[in-house]
Amino acid sequence: MIRVAIEIVLLFLLPAAVYFGYVLLARPTASPTAVVNVAPLVWLSIAGAVLVGAMLVYYGLEAGGRGIPEEAHGPADGKEGRVEPGRYRR
Repeated sequence: MIRVAIEIVLLFLLPAAVYFGYVLLARPTASPTAVVNVAPLVWLSIAGAVLVGAMLVYYGLEAGGRGIPEEAHGPADGKEGRVEPGRYRR
C-alpha cells in the first residue's frame, strides 16, 4: 500500500520536477528560489492531478473490476489440522 502512495505522490510531483529541471537548464543564471517564485504552481498542480487521475482510471480499467478469479478457492484443512495451499479447480 505504501508503494502505491509513493507512486501517486511521485506522479503528482512529476510535472513540477520536469518544469524546474527545464527552467534551471534553460536559464543557468537563475537561482532556484527565483524559479520557484515565478513557477505556475496552480497549472503544475492541475497537470499532476490529471496524471494521477489518468493513472487511476487506467489501472481501474486494466483490472476490469476483477478480484479473485472465480476458480480460486481458499486453503483447505489438511491432515493433522495443518492448512494446505488453495488449489484451482478445473
